[in-house]
Amino acid sequence: MTEAFSYVFTALRGRQAGRDYYVVMCPLKLIPKIFLFDEEELPPELRAQRTLNRARIPDIANYIVENPEDYAFSSITAAIDGQVEFESLNDSELGRTVGRLTIPMTARFLINDGQHRRAAIEEALKECPALVDETISVVFFVDQDLERSQQLFADLNKHAVRPTKSLGILYDHRDPLANLCLRLINRVDMFKGLTETEKTSISNRSTKLFTLSSIYQATAELLKKRGKSPRVTRAEEKLAAEYWEALGDVIPEWRLAKEKRVSAAELRRDYIHTHGVMLQALGIVGAHLVAQHPHDWRERLGVLATLDWTRANTEQWEGRAMVTGRLSKAHSSITLTVNVLKSVLGLPLTPEEQQLEDEHNQSRQLETKQQQGTGRK
Repeated sequence: MTEAFSYVFTALRGRQAGRDYYVVMCPLKLIPKIFLFDEEELPPELRAQRTLNRARIPDIANYIVENPEDYAFSSITAAIDGQVEFESLNDSELGRTVGRLTIPMTARFLINDGQHRRAAIEEALKECPALVDETISVVFFVDQDLERSQQLFADLNKHAVRPTKSLGILYDHRDPLANLCLRLINRVDMFKGLTETEKTSISNRSTKLFTLSSIYQATAELLKKRGKSPRVTRAEEKLAAEYWEALGDVIPEWRLAKEKRVSAAELRRDYIHTHGVMLQALGIVGAHLVAQHPHDWRERLGVLATLDWTRANTEQWEGRAMVTGRLSKAHSSITLTVNVLKSVLGLPLTPEEQQLEDEHNQSRQLETKQQQGTGRK
């Protein structure tokens, strides 16, 4: 190699699809220097990556800065457009795969996977210079033309599957609200043994009633928690536990499922109160009820036992929790469902809720007139 200036890494050499590739431990301080962004806007067919979503960068950078002792990053995958040289450690079987990788500084590096990590690392180093000598693994493929780099990007992302929201909550020990919900599903009688902690949807044959993601969203509404990793006080945890316990006493079908007098599948098929839209609505209503009636909210909650929660009650729930017979988690559906619960509980509507309620009623009246007109013909 005739290049005067080069990067030299200790590397592991592997082989895929008949081509050598290399894994190196790259100091964080080199990441912004090696992988430069081409700020010029190019059409997708001339790029090998998606465009950078700069809105994601602060969150990732904060994750590093706020967790300097236990953050973790997966490898960056990149292509090298340039001549490289690998010098094996020795001729043994192991030695042939370990050695020094020399890359000329004139080589062009193209990230196939990890551009947001790269940008976040650059931002994190500005706030926390002590991270400069920490490392991230980089997988290098060599002599990748644009077409192959685009294919590599497609291949790397084709089979990538994001974890479900429930699983993400289950494993997120940094989020105080997630930790609270994990305690709730073991503390609240109605949630014990009836909560799906891995999937966001529940199969027809499942013995579970609720999903962890739905409980998380509903509890966030109950405690009015916004943003990421909000702090949860002991008083708030006590309130959440008491509120969901109280609902378990108020809604008779929940108790029947707990006592195995009705199957979870039948309950989810015939009723709406175990589904995400209703749990979220109950969380929102609970926040208003506790705020307006801090001393007697438990007694007032009892009136919900008079509601007909069945899906067959289309007069009550169609156009609100349900749209053409299917449960809907649209914002308007949740708000219109909240309106029903507030009406039963004797709580006033907010201006936004009242406006949506008026629009809903006008729409229903128009539908009724149209149906009556069709009937007369």
